[in-house]
Amino acid sequence: MKRRENLRNVAIIAHVDHGKTTLVDELLKQSDTLDARNQMGERAMDSNAIEQERGITILAKNTAVKYKDTNINILDTPGHADFGGEVERIMKMVDGVVLVVDSYEGTMPQTRFVLKKALEQNVVPIVVVNKIDKDSARPAEVVDEVLELFIELGANDDQLDFPVIYASAMNGTTSLSDDKNDQEPTMDYIFDTIIKEIPAPIDNSEEPLQFQVSLLDYNDYVGRIGIGRVFRGTIKVGDSVTLSKLDGSTKNFRVTKLFGFFGLDRIEIQEAKAGDLIAVSGMEDIFVGETVTPVDHVDPLPILHIDEPTLQMTFLVNNSPFAGREGKWVTSRKIEERLMSELHTDVSLRIDPTDSPDAWIVSGRGELHLAILIENMRREGYELQVSRPEVILKDFNGVQCEPFELVQIDTPEEYMGSIIESLSARKGEMTDMVNNGNGQVKLTFLAPARGLIGYSTEFLSMTRGYGIMNHTFDQYLPRLKVKIGGRRNGALVSTETGKTTTYGIMGVEDRGTIFIEPSTEIYEGMIVGENSRENDITVNITKAKQKTNVRSANKDQTNVIKAPRHLTLEESLEFLGDDEYCEITPESVRLRKQVLNKNEREKSAKKNKASQN
Repeated sequence: MKRRENLRNVAIIAHVDHGKTTLVDELLKQSDTLDARNQMGERAMDSNAIEQERGITILAKNTAVKYKDTNINILDTPGHADFGGEVERIMKMVDGVVLVVDSYEGTMPQTRFVLKKALEQNVVPIVVVNKIDKDSARPAEVVDEVLELFIELGANDDQLDFPVIYASAMNGTTSLSDDKNDQEPTMDYIFDTIIKEIPAPIDNSEEPLQFQVSLLDYNDYVGRIGIGRVFRGTIKVGDSVTLSKLDGSTKNFRVTKLFGFFGLDRIEIQEAKAGDLIAVSGMEDIFVGETVTPVDHVDPLPILHIDEPTLQMTFLVNNSPFAGREGKWVTSRKIEERLMSELHTDVSLRIDPTDSPDAWIVSGRGELHLAILIENMRREGYELQVSRPEVILKDFNGVQCEPFELVQIDTPEEYMGSIIESLSARKGEMTDMVNNGNGQVKLTFLAPARGLIGYSTEFLSMTRGYGIMNHTFDQYLPRLKVKIGGRRNGALVSTETGKTTTYGIMGVEDRGTIFIEPSTEIYEGMIVGENSRENDITVNITKAKQKTNVRSANKDQTNVIKAPRHLTLEESLEFLGDDEYCEITPESVRLRKQVLNKNEREKSAKKNKASQN
């Protein structure tokens, strides 16, 4: 069997923040890819502004490096479970994976998640224990944990015999020894292991073409671009080919452009053959999982599985009293166009119309998936409102089921009791507890996804920021017929429209936590804080102190109020109740009641109560 010995296809997989992207950057810098050295910034693979700020990879990226005489295609995959659909499809494009594991944290929920996807596709694994320079590094135990995880996930004998490299991606060093003093300033150990261990692609370029799309990109000039692997045969610019669609139909088209990858650049090429990872343009409605074949030899590959959404929200046109003040795009037509354009590249997203032309149900893989879409829209100048996230229920053999998640928590021992209690209240069931003996405990739970909506804020305050929580979708189980999660405390709701005052805020400070600074414009029905009790209360924080001829007007300035709690976009989404919206504009994130007027709100609540009884 002939192989293309000068080519390797490999994916880098890891849990969030274990150093995948930094490692890829270092591989780029230390390879013979000269252009890459000249133009690299820090974490160059994360090109999106939100990826740079949050330090996470959202979209899979591919790059190619030259090492000695071998071209190595490297795919940097997302580590977060919300973007796991990408990981699964990438495993089809590669022959091996580099599993990066933190030398202190060890295996985490997403390590399990991404490794499971890799082993299912039977690719060859290499393990890199990263951050070996940490004082808290425990490489020997971490390698044992990785081995246990491989066994647990049903790895075969060949996969269990994985090579291990110890690295500090941040410092650009590697070695085959777990002693940090043996680290050498080179990435050659990783490159050499990739070439030695990962099989070269089979060269069957004489056979009829099979090219399958695993990822999508979109460009205003050439339209939709399909990225994938040539599994068989050769493809050239100008070829007439057939696209086998997901619904079984076929479509003929001409290949107008082909792109290969080198360093961080996408370069135009004239032809590609078996084993190459390429991008193809010229097909306006190409989709993930579809196969390109010759017109006279239609032989599609099995369709790729795409993870179903588990969470949905309603997106609406902004109709608050401040609508249209700060945004550039505010109409339903513009918002719908933007949502539909997201479907060009994000295959895990679903958008369904509603009875109203001003509202859409948007379904995604999790809170982060949807929050990043909202954040991108906000930065692009859109104004919109969204409802509280809800889990998507499914019917299996007449039984209504809901999504459950695997939750893994690392926490100092002292907070263990509160965590177990709070997750039990949200119907989480503890499945494992490991005491690391250094005051840290690792807890594992199976919990309904709706119980985790809004939990991360509570968790962070409960553990004073020392706890680490990760969760990933596990399975659908029969729906629990109880109310789970949701906010315990009520909201402080404004009765007035106007500017907030220090005097007005001081008057209600003892009722709960305020979210608003003095001199902020607010409107009736806007949520200005969280009540310390369970019910909502209406407050007036626009009240000004009466001026008299006894007291000077500037006396007020000596009064000091507590610093308000500023909610991030994700915290605002978590805070939402069933009768509330989050108003999002390029400049502001505001919380509000769906019905702004107090009397109308009370009438509506009574009506809802009566209909439920």
